[in-house]
Amino acid sequence: MSFTEQLLDPAKRPQVVEAISTVIDQEVESKGGLGGMAIKTAYASAKKMKDGIVPKGTDAMLPEIASALAPYWEAKGDQDFGSYLSSRSGEVADALLAVADAKAESPDNAAIAKIYKPIRGKAKGYVEEALPRLATAITPFVS
Repeated sequence: MSFTEQLLDPAKRPQVVEAISTVIDQEVESKGGLGGMAIKTAYASAKKMKDGIVPKGTDAMLPEIASALAPYWEAKGDQDFGSYLSSRSGEVADALLAVADAKAESPDNAAIAKIYKPIRGKAKGYVEEALPRLATAITPFVS
C-alpha cells in the first residue's frame, strides 16, 4: 500500500485528520510576536466562521496533502521523515502551500480566502517550522 493509500485508508483517516489538526492547533498556539498575533487572530476568525473548520478542511485536503508529501516519503530512504522534510523545507512548504492556495481560490472558500490571503506571505516560514511536528504526527500511520 502506498504512502497516500495508507493515509487515506478509511480505517486510519479519522486519526490522521485528528493528528494533522492537532499539529495545526499546536503550531498556531506556539507563534509569538506580531506575526503570531496576526496568525492567531486569523485562525480564531476562521474557526468562528465555521464550526470544525480545521478537521473538515484537513479531511478535504488530505488527498492532496498526502500526494504532496508522498515523493518525500519515498525518497527519504532510512532517514527520519522529519529530518528529511526539514532538509528540503522550502520545496516541501511550497508543495503544501500549493494545496492550500488552490483551495483558497475555490469560489466555495471565498470567506476563508479573505482570511488566508493576508497571512499567506508569512505562511511558508510557518509551514517550514511545522514540518518536523507534521512528520512525527503522520509517521505512525505509514510503514
